Amino acid sequence: MAESSTAIETPLVDGLSNAEQWLTDNSDLFIQYGVNIISALIILFIGNLIVKAVANSVSKVLQKKKMDRAVVEFIHGLVRYLLFVIVLIAALGRLGVQTASVVAVIGAAGLAVGLALQGSLSNFAAGVLIVAFRPFKSGDYVEIGGVAGSVDSIQIFQTVLTTPDNKMVVVPNGSVIGSPITNYSRHATRRIDLMIGVSYGADLQKTKELLTKICESDERVLKDPGVQVGV
Repeated sequence: MAESSTAIETPLVDGLSNAEQWLTDNSDLFIQYGVNIISALIILFIGNLIVKAVANSVSKVLQKKKMDRAVVEFIHGLVRYLLFVIVLIAALGRLGVQTASVVAVIGAAGLAVGLALQGSLSNFAAGVLIVAFRPFKSGDYVEIGGVAGSVDSIQIFQTVLTTPDNKMVVVPNGSVIGSPITNYSRHATRRIDLMIGVSYGADLQKTKELLTKICESDERVLKDPGVQVGV
């Protein structure tokens, strides 16, 4: 039994000894990679904080300039994404990855992804057009492609509406630009058309006078332009 036990322990001891020797020989390598990994994580952590701070500062500056909230949110998201890519490249560079190669790979990957996601890129481009030409702003009540609601936010890829029955509708920006847009909030004064049925035997002149009187007595109806009643 003693000989059998010794035969089993010898390979185990040799294996542990070899592992210890390998760790000793490569200790400098472990330290180097360990430091690089920790440094990369620190860059990501601190960089993310800086990205948030810069993006928030940009938002505050734009808000002080009285820019529309939708435009502020759009630029805030764009700045945050771009800066985070820079931080990510810096972290990869700390790990020993050639940043030039990373940029080339990102460019090639971006081209491939762009071809695969042409719809998303068109939504992004449409978002830029919405921000630039401002057919509507946050809070406006609009109708886009048959969907009506208040504009909650204009994001990088989509526009978010809240319907009168409190439903959230997400409309891709490409569909927004490609559809007729009716902005009910752009002008302070607008007309409301009402269809009212009367009997065939009704006196149309008296009916028109009565409807005109009712509308003019309502304080919500403007005096100028005046009420128009037609048959």
